[in-house]
Amino acid sequence: MKVAVIGSGGREHAICVSLKQSKKVKKIYCIPGNAGTNLIAENIEINIDNFEEIKDFSLENKIDLIIVGPEKPLVNGIVDYLKDFNIKTFGPNKIASKLEGSKIFTKNLCKQYNIPTAKFGIFENKDKALNFLKDCDFPIVVKADGLAAGKGVYVCENTKDGLKAVEEIFNGKFGKAEEILIEEFLEGEEMSYFIVSDGKTIKSFETAQDHKRALE
Repeated sequence: MKVAVIGSGGREHAICVSLKQSKKVKKIYCIPGNAGTNLIAENIEINIDNFEEIKDFSLENKIDLIIVGPEKPLVNGIVDYLKDFNIKTFGPNKIASKLEGSKIFTKNLCKQYNIPTAKFGIFENKDKALNFLKDCDFPIVVKADGLAAGKGVYVCENTKDGLKAVEEIFNGKFGKAEEILIEEFLEGEEMSYFIVSDGKTIKSFETAQDHKRALE
């Protein structure tokens, strides 16, 4: 098999290392890759937002499978795009990617299907969000809606922190903000539980933890 991995971070490097161990994989490309992937794969300088170039490269080189690492191309629909050209791609489609791409989408899904989650409010402008903060019990959590590279979450201990978070998000720190999410603070351990699904069956993987506030 010829496999192409999209991305340039440590995640993609780890994927390439695992692929290298498979007897089924004869050739690995990494788009665009990094210094680490360059040791075990062939780096290809293509912008990961240029779906047409990725498609053309895949067809010309008869790629058997594409694995997408970063969230952004997934949220922008790369899996759906490549599927139209019969290119096998590992990753969630555009709708499923909204679970990661939009915190508000995910919270509304939890509400609709009665999935346990922190109490929350959604605010479409700065004034409504700021007025809500005046009567809040702190600490609270303020979140930018879209992808923010893991940085769009504020744990606010008081009104001043909350006001700053709302101002920064609506002023475009993480891109244009049409809505903002404010939710209750839940104390305890945070854990991610990973699965892979084809829409019918599920394969479970191990858990992982982030500690984003450590040594900020």
